[in-house]
Amino acid sequence: MLNIIGVNYGSEAISKSKILKNTKSYHDELIESLKKPQKADTYLRLAMEEYQEDGNTEILLVALRNVAEARGGLGFLAKKTHLNRQNLYCILSEKGNPTLETFGLILRALGYKLSIQRS
Repeated sequence: MLNIIGVNYGSEAISKSKILKNTKSYHDELIESLKKPQKADTYLRLAMEEYQEDGNTEILLVALRNVAEARGGLGFLAKKTHLNRQNLYCILSEKGNPTLETFGLILRALGYKLSIQRS
Protein backbone atom coordinates (compact mmCIF):
# COMPACT_ATOMS: atom_id res chain seq x y z
CA MET A 1 0.00 0.00 0.00
CA LEU A 2 1.77 3.09 -1.26
CA ASN A 3 0.44 6.52 -0.50
CA ILE A 4 1.38 8.06 -3.81
CA ILE A 5 -1.28 9.90 -5.76
CA GLY A 6 -2.77 7.63 -8.42
CA VAL A 7 -1.66 4.41 -6.74
CA ASN A 8 -3.92 2.12 -4.76
CA TYR A 9 -4.37 3.30 -1.20
CA GLY A 10 -5.81 0.27 0.49
CA SER A 11 -8.72 -0.89 -1.61
CA GLU A 12 -9.46 2.49 -3.23
CA ALA A 13 -7.45 4.23 -5.93
CA ILE A 14 -6.94 7.95 -5.26
CA SER A 15 -6.32 10.20 -8.19
CA LYS A 16 -5.07 13.76 -8.22
CA SER A 17 -8.32 14.95 -9.77
CA LYS A 18 -10.35 13.25 -7.02
CA ILE A 19 -8.24 14.90 -4.33
CA LEU A 20 -8.52 18.32 -5.97
CA LYS A 21 -12.28 17.89 -6.43
CA ASN A 22 -12.74 17.20 -2.72
CA THR A 23 -10.31 19.81 -1.40
CA LYS A 24 -10.96 23.53 -1.03
CA SER A 25 -8.08 25.75 -1.96
CA TYR A 26 -6.40 27.98 0.59
CA HIS A 27 -7.49 31.02 -1.39
CA ASP A 28 -11.14 29.94 -1.34
CA GLU A 29 -10.97 29.40 2.43
CA LEU A 30 -9.29 32.79 2.91
CA ILE A 31 -11.92 34.63 0.86
CA GLU A 32 -14.69 32.87 2.74
CA SER A 33 -13.19 33.87 6.10
CA LEU A 34 -12.73 37.49 4.96
CA LYS A 35 -16.49 37.81 4.52
CA LYS A 36 -16.60 38.19 8.30
CA PRO A 37 -15.90 41.86 9.12
CA GLN A 38 -13.71 41.13 12.16
CA LYS A 39 -11.53 38.72 10.15
CA ALA A 40 -11.16 41.26 7.34
CA ASP A 41 -10.30 44.02 9.84
CA THR A 42 -7.60 41.92 11.47
CA TYR A 43 -6.24 40.76 8.11
CA LEU A 44 -5.91 44.32 6.81
CA ARG A 45 -4.46 45.57 10.10
CA LEU A 46 -1.76 42.89 9.95
CA ALA A 47 -1.04 43.70 6.30
CA MET A 48 -0.68 47.38 7.21
CA GLU A 49 1.65 46.53 10.11
CA GLU A 50 3.76 44.42 7.76
CA TYR A 51 3.91 47.35 5.35
CA GLN A 52 4.92 49.69 8.18
CA GLU A 53 7.75 47.36 9.22
CA ASP A 54 9.36 46.68 5.85
CA GLY A 55 7.69 48.94 3.27
CA ASN A 56 6.41 45.93 1.32
CA THR A 57 3.39 47.25 -0.58
CA GLU A 58 2.76 43.88 -2.23
CA ILE A 59 1.30 42.37 0.95
CA LEU A 60 -0.96 45.35 1.58
CA LEU A 61 -2.27 45.56 -1.98
CA VAL A 62 -2.95 41.83 -2.24
CA ALA A 63 -4.71 41.96 1.14
CA LEU A 64 -6.95 44.76 -0.14
CA ARG A 65 -7.66 42.74 -3.27
CA ASN A 66 -8.61 39.69 -1.19
CA VAL A 67 -10.95 41.73 0.99
CA ALA A 68 -12.48 43.27 -2.14
CA GLU A 69 -13.00 39.78 -3.55
CA ALA A 70 -14.70 38.71 -0.31
CA ARG A 71 -17.00 41.73 -0.45
CA GLY A 72 -18.32 41.18 -3.94
CA GLY A 73 -15.32 41.16 -6.25
CA LEU A 74 -13.39 43.73 -8.20
CA GLY A 75 -16.35 44.41 -10.50
CA PHE A 76 -18.37 45.48 -7.48
CA LEU A 77 -15.44 47.55 -6.19
CA ALA A 78 -15.11 49.20 -9.61
CA LYS A 79 -18.74 50.32 -9.45
CA LYS A 80 -18.33 51.72 -5.93
CA THR A 81 -15.11 53.58 -6.73
CA HIS A 82 -15.98 54.55 -10.33
CA LEU A 83 -12.61 53.09 -11.36
CA ASN A 84 -12.03 50.77 -14.30
CA ARG A 85 -12.11 47.08 -13.28
CA GLN A 86 -8.99 46.24 -15.32
CA ASN A 87 -7.15 49.13 -13.67
CA LEU A 88 -8.17 47.82 -10.26
CA TYR A 89 -6.65 44.44 -11.12
CA CYS A 90 -3.37 46.23 -11.88
CA ILE A 91 -3.56 48.58 -8.90
CA LEU A 92 -4.24 45.72 -6.46
CA SER A 93 -1.58 43.41 -7.85
CA GLU A 94 1.87 42.67 -6.41
CA LYS A 95 3.30 45.36 -8.69
CA GLY A 96 0.53 47.89 -8.12
CA ASN A 97 1.37 51.49 -7.29
CA PRO A 98 -1.84 53.37 -6.50
CA THR A 99 -1.91 57.09 -5.86
CA LEU A 100 -2.97 58.20 -2.41
CA GLU A 101 -6.28 59.36 -3.89
CA THR A 102 -6.94 55.93 -5.43
CA PHE A 103 -5.86 54.16 -2.25
CA GLY A 104 -8.32 56.29 -0.29
CA LEU A 105 -11.14 55.57 -2.76
CA ILE A 106 -10.55 51.83 -2.42
CA LEU A 107 -10.44 51.98 1.37
CA ARG A 108 -13.66 54.01 1.57
CA ALA A 109 -15.43 51.65 -0.84
CA LEU A 110 -14.44 48.74 1.42
CA GLY A 111 -15.67 50.58 4.53
CA TYR A 112 -12.32 51.83 5.85
CA LYS A 113 -10.52 55.16 6.13
CA LEU A 114 -6.99 56.41 6.37
CA SER A 115 -5.90 57.67 9.77
CA ILE A 116 -2.68 58.72 11.45
CA GLN A 117 -1.53 57.37 14.79
CA ARG A 118 1.55 58.11 16.83
CA SER A 119 3.87 55.10 16.83
